[in-house]
Amino acid sequence: MDTRTFGFFSLLLITTLVNAEDPYHFFEWKVTYGTMSPLGVPQQVILINNEFPGPVINCTSNNNIVVNVFNNLDEPFLLTWNGVQHRKNSWVDGTPGTMCPIQPGTNFTYKFQVKDQIGSYYYFPTTALHKAAGGIGIIQVHSRPLIPVPFDNPADEFAVVVGDWFKKGHKSMKNLLDSGKSIGRPDGLHINGKSAQVGAPVEPSWTFEAGKTYRFRFCNTGMRTSVNFRFQDHDMKLVELEGSHLMQNDYMSMDLHTGQCMSVLVTADQPPKDYYLVVSSRFTKQPLTTVATIRYKGSNSPALPELPPPPPENTAGIAWSINQFRSYRWNLTASAARPNPQGSYHYGQINITRTIKLVNSRSYVDGKLRFAFNGVSHSDPKTPLKLLEYFGVADKEFKYDSIPDEPPPDVEKNVKIAPNVLNATYRNFVEIIFENRENTIQSYHLDGYSFFAVAIEPGRWAPEKRKNYNLEDAVSRHNVAVFPGCWAAVMLTLDNAGMWSLRSEMWERFYLGQQLYISVLSPERSLRDEYSLPETTQLCGIVANLPKPQGYV
Repeated sequence: MDTRTFGFFSLLLITTLVNAEDPYHFFEWKVTYGTMSPLGVPQQVILINNEFPGPVINCTSNNNIVVNVFNNLDEPFLLTWNGVQHRKNSWVDGTPGTMCPIQPGTNFTYKFQVKDQIGSYYYFPTTALHKAAGGIGIIQVHSRPLIPVPFDNPADEFAVVVGDWFKKGHKSMKNLLDSGKSIGRPDGLHINGKSAQVGAPVEPSWTFEAGKTYRFRFCNTGMRTSVNFRFQDHDMKLVELEGSHLMQNDYMSMDLHTGQCMSVLVTADQPPKDYYLVVSSRFTKQPLTTVATIRYKGSNSPALPELPPPPPENTAGIAWSINQFRSYRWNLTASAARPNPQGSYHYGQINITRTIKLVNSRSYVDGKLRFAFNGVSHSDPKTPLKLLEYFGVADKEFKYDSIPDEPPPDVEKNVKIAPNVLNATYRNFVEIIFENRENTIQSYHLDGYSFFAVAIEPGRWAPEKRKNYNLEDAVSRHNVAVFPGCWAAVMLTLDNAGMWSLRSEMWERFYLGQQLYISVLSPERSLRDEYSLPETTQLCGIVANLPKPQGYV
């Protein structure tokens, strides 16, 4: 650890002791290339402390997290913390619109608080196509000891990263996108960086003891593919979804769309032997499947080759998945951290002040593939949007509200490429409609917030569709899937000042423009509402040599 880092950590420790802050967790991560074989073929991957998946961040609600990231790659690098809300602190959100990238051979220290949150989240790289190579891990946020959890403590809990994988390599994939082409279909699926087939001799990934119950935290960190997971001969009880405790239902299989996380409980109530965890692709032309092995302690009997069947595909599969979405209900009686306690219980009684309807599109601009919202395909300026705004020079590189709140008649025609920033009013209650007119599934995420996913239905959205919204116990979450020919509606209060990324979680689409930023400015510019620019923030672009503005008070 260098002298500056040691001094920074020492200052934080002293501050913590003096002010009796919530506990701190310190991490030092070295990001490097390494060789692994997620699909059985050696290839270059991105490791954190020589691991893929990377280290698990295991913490408790309101803990402070300090991660010193050393970039030993040959390219600039950033990490984002998917689902962690960073209250008042988009400065460390880790997206190209909020932060300057960590240059090769340098380090940067992220500091954030998991304020009023519990649940399962993950981190991943947002620069270039690094996500395709790794740099990914799970964040586990537990309830504080005095807060009761609506299920008994499990015997153990397991972090499970699942997703699609490509053999091309992240630089080759980036070159394809830069040349105007698609990255194509994935080559396979992995479970925690490994892929296995039925009957192959492998060591078990997890060990069960008969009669005990285990918590599995699943996150789909893939590039584009929805998956379904299921346990051979074992039911699952869904207990948590993206930071919310749910009314507990039993399922035989669960859909998990790109960017989503959930927790299930599995009880070891079957005859002692080996069993498979099965992960298969959803809504793909060429089905993909992989397995991992669970072994009952003391058993030496192999798993049977007959796997539990996947859900239906095509139209029947869409209906199946929508019905599963509708079965999710927020447990309003569970004691838990809630980022917005006022809106948590009464969101259905708040007047909507703005409706933003977003239609995704796939088209070609000057012969090159682009993706867009409402006819605008986002491009990052050389200087992060948040820094341009803070330094008062936003007009030099972007214009607010380049995207309309309503899609133009022909969203695939006359697509323009520009920085895509919505100017939003602090504390307004907004409704966002995602309408998917394509024949492929979509998955969207909003940084800085949880929203209430109140409806998913086939067809086109219209105001009269609001009568079908769940206005009582919709799940508070930060991702929503939109099925082919369907729409999804979410509602939220814009009470977290900052510059926040709203994006496709299908990374080819993100990289080629299907994203935007929501600028939420507090009129008072007060520390009560948003932190000032941290002293350790790296500056770049046109603000690199400008005098820093006076901080908030």
